[in-house]
Amino acid sequence: MSGSVSPARGSVSPALAPCQAGSEDEALEEELMDGNGSRPWTPQEKALHEARLKAKAKRRLRRTSSRDSTREPAPEGGEPSPDPSSPKGKTNDRKSRMGKGRGLPKKGGAGGKGVWGAPGLVYGYQEPDARDPNYDESSQGDTVYATVTPELEEGELEKNVHPMVLEYFEHGDTLEVMELLKELNLGTRKHAVPSLAVALALEGKASHRELTSRLLSDLVGKVMTSEDIARAFDKMLKDLPDLILDTPEAPQMLGQFIARAVADHALPLDFLDRYKGRVDCEHARAALDRAAVLLRIKRDVNRLDNVWGVGGGQRPVKHLIREMSLLLHEYLLSGEVSEAEHCLRELEVPHFHHELVYEAVVMVLESTGETPVVMMVKLLKVLWETGLVTLDQMNRGFQRVYDELGDISLDVPLAHRILERLVDLCFEEGVITKQLRDTCPARGRKRFVSEGDGGQIKQ
Repeated sequence: MSGSVSPARGSVSPALAPCQAGSEDEALEEELMDGNGSRPWTPQEKALHEARLKAKAKRRLRRTSSRDSTREPAPEGGEPSPDPSSPKGKTNDRKSRMGKGRGLPKKGGAGGKGVWGAPGLVYGYQEPDARDPNYDESSQGDTVYATVTPELEEGELEKNVHPMVLEYFEHGDTLEVMELLKELNLGTRKHAVPSLAVALALEGKASHRELTSRLLSDLVGKVMTSEDIARAFDKMLKDLPDLILDTPEAPQMLGQFIARAVADHALPLDFLDRYKGRVDCEHARAALDRAAVLLRIKRDVNRLDNVWGVGGGQRPVKHLIREMSLLLHEYLLSGEVSEAEHCLRELEVPHFHHELVYEAVVMVLESTGETPVVMMVKLLKVLWETGLVTLDQMNRGFQRVYDELGDISLDVPLAHRILERLVDLCFEEGVITKQLRDTCPARGRKRFVSEGDGGQIKQ
């Protein structure tokens, strides 16, 4: 049996000689000798037994090296320890074998087991993620329910915006319109609001078009962008053939809207350049040409404020007086009552028509001949019959002349006689009432007697 075990010893001791001392060799030899002595081992059993012994020796080697890594081993009568410079001596060395690195801790000291980041690192608040498996909805506070307004359809948008624009034409408050629009979910149909407002203004008066231009300027940056306004005008340029059926002057008016919007920075400055050489419709081309001409004329003016004329009561009083005076002078030269009536309507100041009556009477007093008297009576009669000048406006205009007749007589000595003639003709035509005629001041005929009478006045 001793002859059968000796080969095993010769095969195991070379592998364990560098690692084991005398006592360990004896323990290994006893393990090799331990076995069933009744029969010799087969080659398969012998190989399996040797493999187990090698694995056990390696485990002992690992434990020994970890305990003695901090101190220098002192072999006594055994074999010398391996050379530290050899690869075998660096088997469990954690230092880099490539000769790289600066000797600093890995990951800046932020790595390692049980370490939460580098020293001194403070983590901020992170918003909880609803997809986190540990996310607890009940621990996130009270649930807040928000009201969601669905996006308006095309028909609903027109139903809501149409009366809003008509009401705006009455009060002229852009802030109120913006507040109402913010309550609506316009979504991708924001461009429909400017196009609807411009379409209604085309059918309205000049003051409505002025208010619409101001509304477009105020909406940009607060409710919609300049690209939304551009999209609205793109749609209106395509719809011009249909708009002309109701408003023949639609191309010119739309061109003025575009010019005013560009000047107010409601439209991009390159809006007209986008259409160069790309317009096939003659109506759209006329509108763009009109806008280009206005911008070229007003290139030194920041805003085209007078493109629609100043509307109604927003005009200065001196400007209105000058317009009415010019209207009466043109009427005396042309004699066209319809043109004078049209110009008076365009001023849109029905509360100020008493000024027209006053200017007409003063102009008659300062003129010579019978023709101005007859023409002014004719004009006042037409204005009275059409309702442009009401009874209150007519009485107020004449009463102002009555009150200032003394000052007027200083420049026009015959003012009393001319006024009496004019008042009588107006009463005959039914323009003024009998009470207004009777209150007309008359100049008394007072004559002094000769010096012999002592300067007494004859009654």
